[in-house]
Amino acid sequence: MTFRAIALACLGVALGLAPVQARLSVGDLVVALKPDKNPDAMLAEQRALEGFLGERLGAKVKVIVPLSTAVIVEGFANGTIDLGYLSATDLARIRTQGTATLLLAGEFAGGKTSYRSYWLTLRDKPYTAIDQLRGKPVAFASRTSTSGFLIPLLDLHQRGLVGADAALEPFFGKGNVLFGVGYVSAVERVLSGDAEAAAVSDYVFDQDKHLSAEQRARLRVLQSQGPVPSHVLAVRASLPPADQDALRTALLALNEAPHTTLRDRVFTTKLVPVSADEHLRPLAAALPLAERALAR
Repeated sequence: MTFRAIALACLGVALGLAPVQARLSVGDLVVALKPDKNPDAMLAEQRALEGFLGERLGAKVKVIVPLSTAVIVEGFANGTIDLGYLSATDLARIRTQGTATLLLAGEFAGGKTSYRSYWLTLRDKPYTAIDQLRGKPVAFASRTSTSGFLIPLLDLHQRGLVGADAALEPFFGKGNVLFGVGYVSAVERVLSGDAEAAAVSDYVFDQDKHLSAEQRARLRVLQSQGPVPSHVLAVRASLPPADQDALRTALLALNEAPHTTLRDRVFTTKLVPVSADEHLRPLAAALPLAERALAR
């Protein structure tokens, strides 16, 4: 390092400026966030993340919120998106295409990079095990939900309640397999009496963000299954390794004060490196089952 470079670095530290890493080989960096929030409400978060990464990487950063995850997937393939925040299931679906690789994953309290899936039922129902729902109507959160369909389906298969063909009606009964348009819609089927149990994420019941206190008071957990892999930050596979390393370093800096507020607003959890094989393993088994179940 030259004397001038050292002097500039020292000046940056003295002024409290964030360290600038080696410039990326790409001219502009495009980051796509999973479209699970109102894009307009995320505008401030987008701008803040652009400023944070741009300062750290010495590059122009554009953060977008596409209308669907499919846009992120296509962007990885055609080179128009460099970094994407998406569900582990989304990444597992395209991993074999070789267009994106796992960069970081979300870590919850206690150092866990996964959470649980719940079957919820009414508090006064007599069920004590999932196999008691044979011939009973149930509601899955949606056809694409990881914790509300894929992982419960895998668990049913592992228990021998659903066969290799992933057919659900032989166990639950004809017309008894319902799909919602999200966690709350599935739970509402239980509350209304249309279903005996609903498959959802643990935080739907454990936290007070999705259901009212009155709704939660009427419910209980029938069974827990998992693990459900946390959301991930995936990077375009064709991005040079040095750029991928620089991105990882910059994003990990969000775990340090005073940047944790921005991290939690955008990604909700701490970001950590993980083994892609280990993190996505439950989905490698669940996805083929889901494809067979939905093809029926």
